[in-house]
Amino acid sequence: MRKILKWLGISVTAAVLLVGGYYAYSIYHFTNQISVATGQDSKFKPQAQSQSPTNVQPVEVSLPPEWDGKERVNILLLGGDSRGEDSGRSDSVMVASVDPVTKKATLMSILRDTFVDIPGHGQGRLNAAFSYGGPDLTRQTVSDLLGIPIQYYVYTDFNGFIALVDSVGGIDLDVEKDMYYTSKADKHQFDIDLKKGMQHMDGKTALQYVRFRHDATSDFTRTERQRKFITELGGKIQSTSSLIKLPSILNSISPYIETNLSTTEMLQLASLGFNIDAKTIAKQQIPPNELVRETTVKGAQVLGVDQRKLKSFVQNMFEQENKPVTTTTDSAATKTNDTP
Repeated sequence: MRKILKWLGISVTAAVLLVGGYYAYSIYHFTNQISVATGQDSKFKPQAQSQSPTNVQPVEVSLPPEWDGKERVNILLLGGDSRGEDSGRSDSVMVASVDPVTKKATLMSILRDTFVDIPGHGQGRLNAAFSYGGPDLTRQTVSDLLGIPIQYYVYTDFNGFIALVDSVGGIDLDVEKDMYYTSKADKHQFDIDLKKGMQHMDGKTALQYVRFRHDATSDFTRTERQRKFITELGGKIQSTSSLIKLPSILNSISPYIETNLSTTEMLQLASLGFNIDAKTIAKQQIPPNELVRETTVKGAQVLGVDQRKLKSFVQNMFEQENKPVTTTTDSAATKTNDTP
């Protein structure tokens, strides 16, 4: 019996080491594939002059290293409408802001028709910044708009979004109303046809849900749906079943993602992210409704905003996020963080 137990112990240990090594290799291979910080060429021509280092040495991956910084980390999340063929414009613009000390996070979705100053290109809609200068110019534009440093970006297109949702087995979500839209321009590849009610969404169905904006509230409720979906997706990725499938998930999405995070930074942020409960992430539309003013510029409808007031709003939001939560029976205290 002792020999059997000893053999069993050796076998289990070997299996754990093999699985651990496989996961470590998968993560390291994935991060090197998607990071321009490791010398990979950017997908975007405007970044051809980037000063990204080309002599980065491979890092040894064992356990994910802890994020040791104390300053708030702001990451620009870009969803492109390139369909995998060209750079296009940014279809969705979000900022994930994480306080590594309190382990609290905020997800801000920015209305893409916000009229902004685009460095070197005058004024225009926010989503135009991507076509002018890719993720880097968009990052600079959003940073100036919000008055916060945005250190990193992560970009994916429609195909990457579909691959990610499919790789985690889809998402269960309650569709709040019927949604229908058809377009000959895309040869009906990205038509939208959803029915109201709870349903299991694969990648293509989920893309329809987060893209729909063809109603009276347009981009306002579309960004709300995107925040809702991203929160659900984050919780699904944190689940045990997704962790088991991690190598295959990373392999399926790596062709469609680009980031300026280094391998080490990605591993550190992944470690930090798994310490944050996806259900507690605060969600906010930017600009908030009270600061938006619809206006017309050269015959086009855009969303104007007082940038000074917006920057003050963002700073106040972060300050409120870090205040300790107090319990109360006042129904007014149960208001959501999400602004429709």
